[in-house]
Amino acid sequence: MNSNEPKCVPAGATSAGQGPENDWRAMSPDERKRALFNKQKDLLDTFLSNGAIDRRQYEKSLSCMAEKMVIELNKSEFNKN
Repeated sequence: MNSNEPKCVPAGATSAGQGPENDWRAMSPDERKRALFNKQKDLLDTFLSNGAIDRRQYEKSLSCMAEKMVIELNKSEFNKN
C-alpha cells in the first residue's frame, strides 16, 4: 500500500486505532456473540418503536434469534415499547 493512499477506517473508529474493532478483538467468543445479539436486538427495538413490526413479530423474532444464537433471555430483555 502506498503511504500516500488514504486508509480505510471503519465507522466508529479513529485513525489512531481507537474504536470498536479493537474492543471486538479483545472480547471472548461469548462476549462477541452477546455483543452481536445486542446489536441485532437494538435493531428490532428500533423497528418496534417505529411501527415497522408489531409486538408479536418482535417477540417471535427476538425468541428465534436467541434460540439460534443460544442466548438465554430474561423477561426484562423484552422491550417495553
